Amino acid sequence: MPLTFADVGATYTIQRLGGTPEVKKHLENLGFVAGGEVSVVNTVDGNLIVNVKGTRVAISREMAQKIMV
Repeated sequence: MPLTFADVGATYTIQRLGGTPEVKKHLENLGFVAGGEVSVVNTVDGNLIVNVKGTRVAISREMAQKIMV
């Protein structure tokens, strides 16, 4: 399922990243890699604040839809 449907506070394992090669590279640079863990800290107007590799990152709803957990 896309990260946009994840429950706040639950930890998920990233299964795969979607999008163009540029988008995948950008997400990987932020710490989103297949097999890594991610948790949703909060949602603000559809955008997400997530915890990945011990760092909080804010991502748009469009980017979150490309992260499958």
